[in-house]
Amino acid sequence: MAQNRFSLAGKTALITGASSGFGRHFAGVLAGAGAKVALAARRLDRLQALQEEIRAGGGEAVAVSLDVTQSATVKDAFDVAERALGPVTVLVNNAGIPSGTFFTKTSDKDWRSVLDVNLDGVFRVGREAAQRMIAHGSGGSIINIASILGFGAIRTLSTYSASKAAVIALTKSMALELARDNIRVNALAPGYFSTEFNDEFLASEAGQRLLSRVPMRRAGGLQELDGPLLLLASDAGAFMTGSVLTVDGGHVVPIG
Repeated sequence: MAQNRFSLAGKTALITGASSGFGRHFAGVLAGAGAKVALAARRLDRLQALQEEIRAGGGEAVAVSLDVTQSATVKDAFDVAERALGPVTVLVNNAGIPSGTFFTKTSDKDWRSVLDVNLDGVFRVGREAAQRMIAHGSGGSIINIASILGFGAIRTLSTYSASKAAVIALTKSMALELARDNIRVNALAPGYFSTEFNDEFLASEAGQRLLSRVPMRRAGGLQELDGPLLLLASDAGAFMTGSVLTVDGGHVVPIG
């Protein structure tokens, strides 16, 4: 049956930035679809709480300490995940940090810190995942979390926009090179979603003005990312690679 192709039974997934926001939600979705999940981030206490939640629901999970800015911890995280759950066949490259400074006021340090997590981190973790998938001969799916700001720009977000545009370009290059190894690489580009990081802003007057420019006139709910995520992670998307799925209520349509 068609719905069975969305199952992740027998798969092991590693999710970066799993301690909060999108990453925390994605971990629960993948576990609910049958995947064993490695929860990776710097805040181990939060990961351990999520690990227990998933286990209480009948899933398999392990909390893994990971700093995407440090190549050594990336390797260690995959080692821990493999020992506990088996080879990683699904990667959700989600870890990211925001920025909010006018271009002329952006310091070298601020520029570098955002790129180090949002772009270099995707590179480091994606490279490790791909090397191991090739070594195991298992193939797999890598999902890089981009943003609609990779297609356009908003004032004060030049660094963030640059990082996400680069993630989209990197995704396509990875897809082209890794297809021969049966590794699919796609990107998910969310618009504005209500999370613990932006709830207050979206409820403000400025936030409401922003949402008024979304054709669907609202922010997304995290559950509205579930279908696109599972499509890219599972065999339902077996012929998809190099794709960028926008989930934004039509926000990018007017700007092309």
